[in-house]
Formats: sequence, C-alpha cells, structure tokens
Amino acid sequence: MGNTFKTALLLTAMTLLLMAIGRAFGGSNGMLLALGIAAVTNFVAYFFSDKIALATYRAQSVTRDELPRVYDVVERLTQKIGLPMPKIYVIPTDSPNAFATGRNPAHASVAVTQGILNLLSDEELEGVLAHELGHVNNRDILISSIAATIAGAITYLARFGFFFGGMGGDREDRRGGGLSSILMLILAPVAAMLIQLAVSRSREYQADATGAHFTGNPYALANALAKLDAYSHRLPMAGTPSTAHLFIVQPLLGMNFGSLFSTHPPIAKRIERLTGRPAEFPQVR
Repeated sequence: MGNTFKTALLLTAMTLLLMAIGRAFGGSNGMLLALGIAAVTNFVAYFFSDKIALATYRAQSVTRDELPRVYDVVERLTQKIGLPMPKIYVIPTDSPNAFATGRNPAHASVAVTQGILNLLSDEELEGVLAHELGHVNNRDILISSIAATIAGAITYLARFGFFFGGMGGDREDRRGGGLSSILMLILAPVAAMLIQLAVSRSREYQADATGAHFTGNPYALANALAKLDAYSHRLPMAGTPSTAHLFIVQPLLGMNFGSLFSTHPPIAKRIERLTGRPAEFPQVR
C-alpha cells in the first residue's frame, strides 16, 4: 500500500469518524458541523503536521554556526544521495533521540535531542542522521506526521469528552460521564489503529537499511541503536503516544495507552538485521 494512498485513507477515515460522532451527538446539523471541522483538521494535518510535531517537543531551529557538527554530516549525505538540505532542529532534553518530519523532501526537517548529541560519537551520529534521511528519501515523513496529528486530535477529543463528562454530579451528568468514558476507551484504540495501519514496523527496518547504505557503515548505526536503547531507559523522554512513532527509538515508558501505539520493532532485531549477528548492549550506570 503506497504512502499516497495511506495518506488519503487516513484523511478520509478522520472525516468519517468526526461526521459519525457529530451525527451521534447533534443529528444532521452536528454531522455538517463535524464535516466543517474535519475539513479544517485535514488541511492542518497536511500542511502543518510537521510544525505541530516540532512544537510538541519545543524543538528549536538551529543554524550552521550553532550546530556545525550536524550540518556538516547532513549536508554531505544529502549531496551524496541527491536530497534537498532539510531544516535542522534541536530538542532541549537529555534523553537521546531523533526524528524526521515534513510534507516531502523539499519541506523536510530533522530534529535531534541535546542528549543524542552528548551521547554519540561522530560516526554513530552520522548513522542516526542517515537513518532519518532514509525516512525522507523513502517518503515516510508525510504519512508519519499526518498520522501523529490525526491520532493526537482523536485522543484529545476522547479526553475532552471524558473530562467534561465526569464533571457533573446528578444522574444525567453521571450517565454522560459514563458515555464519555466509553468514548475514550473506544477512540484511543481507534487512534492507535490508524497509526498502526499507516505506519508499519517495516518502515524502521527500511530506514535502517537505507541509512546504512548511505553511509556504507551499518555498524555505526547498530552501535548507536544499542546506546540509544540503553540510555533512553535511563533517561526516558516525556513523549506523547500519538507522536512516538516519529522517533528512531520508542520514547514512551510507562505512559497510558503507550503499548497500543507501539510501532517500533525490537532494537535487538534491528541491530541483528544491520550486522547479521546478535545485539550487544552497553552497560549503563
């Protein structure tokens, strides 16, 4: 299933879901209102999903002078493989991670955390950046960003109904709260299902393979993945379930619905595919 078809399917599913909710609570008028909301949501998801993802993690745009270490690597790789130079962002957290986002290669961004810059060697960082450029080259970034925006919108809708449904004190309010609780239990898995359908685990394997091909050094990425897995458990990242699939390693630890939204294959299997031998993980103190 191509990414273009998946994108259209996601936007259509979002529209139909909102219209069904609007009809259930407001009849024909509610359905028309939901259709208008869906149109705005789909527009925002297509054109601004990357900016939403970056803003969610307070990513800050950096210049070449501010971060030459990353700029030099990305510029060398993009020239080698014929991609436009993406915008570079830094996320102010000590947890090591990275992701790529954007509508297409001409409007791509690569974000790295401060923690990954402190943790990895230059060779390992190149492997991670090549992986993210692999997502750009494989055109994964649009569907991933839209999936994050739509799943986030559905999850917030469920929480909104849950919060306001539980505020009343009489029998009708309690009944409404019960309905909202059911709505949340239904909508959260729906959001997760949309991400699972749009973002297959194979995309991480493909980006690993593409990145290793770009650098010619699969062991650098394998070493980076081992470090990232070990240190992300020591310094867990405060992520949101709907955006977890964007990152090179799963940032969610102990969060509600986190397992539902899991889209990452096991790190050990990714390393084994890269190197052809069992993974070895560093000791973290």
